[in-house]
Amino acid sequence: PSLCSLLNSNKFTLIGDNAFAGLSHLQYLFIENNDIQALSKATFRGLKSLTHLSLANNNLQTLPRDLFKPLDILSDLDLRGNSLACDCKIKWLVEWLESTNTTVPAVFCSSPGQFEGQRIRDLALGDFQCITTDFVMHQVLPFQAVSAEPFTYASDLYVALAQPSASSCSILKWDYVERKLRDFDRIPAHSAVHCKPIVAQEQLYVVVAQLFGGSYIYRWDTAVDKFIKIQDIDSQKIRKPNDIEAFQIEGDWYFVIADSSKAGSTSLYRLNQNGFYSHQALHAWHRDTDVEYVENDGKPRLIISSSSQAPVIYQWSRAQKQFVPQGEVGEMLDVQMVKHFRAKREQFLCLSRYIGDSKVVRWEGQRFVEVQTLPSRGSMVMQPFAVGQRQYLALGSDFSFTHVYLWEEEKQKFAKFQELSVQAPRAFRAVPAADVQLLLAPSFKANTLVYRHVVVDLSL
Repeated sequence: PSLCSLLNSNKFTLIGDNAFAGLSHLQYLFIENNDIQALSKATFRGLKSLTHLSLANNNLQTLPRDLFKPLDILSDLDLRGNSLACDCKIKWLVEWLESTNTTVPAVFCSSPGQFEGQRIRDLALGDFQCITTDFVMHQVLPFQAVSAEPFTYASDLYVALAQPSASSCSILKWDYVERKLRDFDRIPAHSAVHCKPIVAQEQLYVVVAQLFGGSYIYRWDTAVDKFIKIQDIDSQKIRKPNDIEAFQIEGDWYFVIADSSKAGSTSLYRLNQNGFYSHQALHAWHRDTDVEYVENDGKPRLIISSSSQAPVIYQWSRAQKQFVPQGEVGEMLDVQMVKHFRAKREQFLCLSRYIGDSKVVRWEGQRFVEVQTLPSRGSMVMQPFAVGQRQYLALGSDFSFTHVYLWEEEKQKFAKFQELSVQAPRAFRAVPAADVQLLLAPSFKANTLVYRHVVVDLSL
């Protein structure tokens, strides 16, 4: 005899787990014309013999993932007359409808707007935007810092942080087991503004830029496992350093220090057998705030921003083995920082300003086309960074939250994505640590924060 259960026109609103426990011979189950708004994941557990199930004309807006999995021999399912929301939580149902042998009369979406009135079976899995991301707190480093520079040396991952208040350059090492940054070593630096690691010819150097008392270069000595000071940097040229960039051109290593004093000069240094030597004085007496190295179409360039003029572009001359001035970036004055990123084949610059709006511009050879203006009062840092296929932009502020933006390729614009609570950030640095993607946020006034980039599948 076939067993049948009718639960029609009652006032049920919810059916819980194991509601039909002990009814393993039940074949027909009709729960129709109720006000059922929710089912539990295990509502139908134990109904091994069920062949016909009707949930028609209820108030179901979603269905728990794999709800029908326990129903091994289900041949007919009626879901008509519910107001199903076709969002990520129902993506599993679309997959199940594609693969099941169960007969299911057409069910339609009641929301969201773009799917309203469409048959659920006709939806493509690609229609569901179910992957989202998030930056979550991973580690708090109990110190202030103004720069963070990740580097790999002898197969290990490290980060160098300039800590003016602690008078040091801190080197932290990534612990792959604990998945945390740990103290590794410190270089004394009583007014450090930037600690730049350079791994060249299997040697580790750290350029220590200080506001007072000169700047220095240290080398890691493997014989004694210590940082040894190997040279001073000319304090006549470098009086108030701000930023350091390091790069290779045609196999040679260089670094450039932006100098923000009125009497100093932004200077380029080159590595030879014995150390780094002054190679070129680039930009004198301009109060430079930041320098960015960009390689575009195989042409190395430097962009130097300063508080006294628009950012200046230099291009490397192979013949002279020097950088030569090539022009300016538009009419932009008082730019704190210039950073670049690529999206598809296009090159973009992010120009951050402390007063006034920051800009994103597209770099088209000799022209700069404004793409976007971002309000940024009190911003000392605007850093584009990529995690996988996603291009982000972190815009810090001394007065409010840090805003993280996400690049939308079709609109060629950044969209607001997330707020982070960082006090007076001075840098943002993406660090790929094996299976963890980190974002470091050194703070001038509070603890330095380490965020983790997580990917969330909303359909699970």
